[in-house]
Amino acid sequence: MALRENYAGPFDPDMSLAGFSRQALAHLGREFMLNGHLQDRVGLPLVAKRFGGDSYVNFSIEEWMGASPIYSKRMQRAMGFEGSDVETVFKNLQLEIGAPHQFLDFQFRLDSPEYGEFWLPHCGALMDVEPFGEKRVKLMCHDIEDPTFDATAAATNPRMKMRPIHRPPRLPTHRVPHCRWSVFIGHEEKPYAMHPNLEIVRTSKLAAIPVVLPEKDGEPGGWTDYSGPFDPGFQLEDLSHRALVIVCQELAVQSHLLARAFMLCAAQRQSDSVALELGRAQWTGIAASDWQRNLRSKAIRSRPLPRSSRSIPVSIHAPTSICASHSRTITSCASNSRTVPRSQKGMHIRGLRRSATNPIRRSTQSPGRSTPVPAAAR
Repeated sequence: MALRENYAGPFDPDMSLAGFSRQALAHLGREFMLNGHLQDRVGLPLVAKRFGGDSYVNFSIEEWMGASPIYSKRMQRAMGFEGSDVETVFKNLQLEIGAPHQFLDFQFRLDSPEYGEFWLPHCGALMDVEPFGEKRVKLMCHDIEDPTFDATAAATNPRMKMRPIHRPPRLPTHRVPHCRWSVFIGHEEKPYAMHPNLEIVRTSKLAAIPVVLPEKDGEPGGWTDYSGPFDPGFQLEDLSHRALVIVCQELAVQSHLLARAFMLCAAQRQSDSVALELGRAQWTGIAASDWQRNLRSKAIRSRPLPRSSRSIPVSIHAPTSICASHSRTITSCASNSRTVPRSQKGMHIRGLRRSATNPIRRSTQSPGRSTPVPAAAR
């Protein structure tokens, strides 16, 4: 059976991920990555509306700390790169919905098994938040990132640390890269204490849900897993068809684990009924944008509903009336991140230059540092 490049044809009730080509799966994987940001763009304004002010900050921290260590280990096992060093953390970030390709432009430099750096020439999340002022930037880039970065790193090694070399607010105003971080094993540091919610989410059926393992590759080419050396220019297109089917499933699980942790936070603050209310509103809020992006990326032609169906009232929990500092970003995040075929020439996305001869490799040159950070400066 020929693999599909899109879903432009008639509906197939037996269609599965394995029916798409490698390129189509790579596109879909990037869409799944972006979904993690989109669902927070809806969910956190709902939290601010119900619980007030900057309550979404602690909510966001607990949500990601309750989910990311679980899905990090799942992906590591699925792609064969379990370990305890910086290389493992970097591979993990490349397959993490918190770092969606092309919306966040992560660049890496691995100096040793115990030290490396990453930087972002472009951060779509920062572009969305910067217009709302320095306070909002600090809440995201300081208050939320500090504990959640360490939680993700600690899933690999309890003494692994991520520390900023520089980060927003940007000085000067248009500083590039937007931020730069060191990642290292702090042997003298105390092991990281995970959030109590992690164990609650870990006991859920979702945390242990199996994925479908294809018996063979649907087409030739690509890596069967990521057990080989770390590649700072890694893109989803580097993986084999079978590996992409697995990765797409794991990315979908990541999104649902975040939703599970999100609803747990709501239940702990008020009740299970409130958790259900916010959970439904979150998924309803991203439904339209996800639907539109899927129509475009899979070349699906939408047909008008029958006239008798148009009068059915539908309650859409749109974020635009909830919180000014987040309402604009759901549209920006959804519309400004695009997945690009490797065959397109000269497409410039978020600082990534792609061409027919070198479509996925990114520059590994450090725009700032060229030598490791001295221990005293870390």
